[in-house]
Amino acid sequence: MTCMKKITIVWLVCCIQAAKSQSNSVIVEKDPLLDSLIAKQIQINEATTRESRRNVPGYRILVITSPDRAKIFAAKAQIYQQYPELQPYILYQIPNYKLKIGNFKTQADAQQYMDKMAKLYPSGVYIIHDIIEVKPD
Repeated sequence: MTCMKKITIVWLVCCIQAAKSQSNSVIVEKDPLLDSLIAKQIQINEATTRESRRNVPGYRILVITSPDRAKIFAAKAQIYQQYPELQPYILYQIPNYKLKIGNFKTQADAQQYMDKMAKLYPSGVYIIHDIIEVKPD
């Protein structure tokens, strides 16, 4: 049970007891710290869920894999010049560098660019599952 729920339950119990003790009227006295606790809980919730709203499962295109770092960075520059809307990602897994591009929500979206990339890099271009970055609504 979260801290916010506990505070709310305690507050409700106090209100009910106050209502039982007075027959015709209810006086609710709220501690000013309660508002600051609520504001703090909102900040905590926002901070902890921000990352999960930005990163979701999706697809990327694996363009090239090579142990030659210069080759990977040259490919990144070429793709960035021709397709600036695609975000390039370089991953190093010993002994190879991998160049992945795009943040595609569906495989069909990735397929449109895969055909274009296959012409640039005929040695093998693949659509892969990956965690992609999206802009929160």
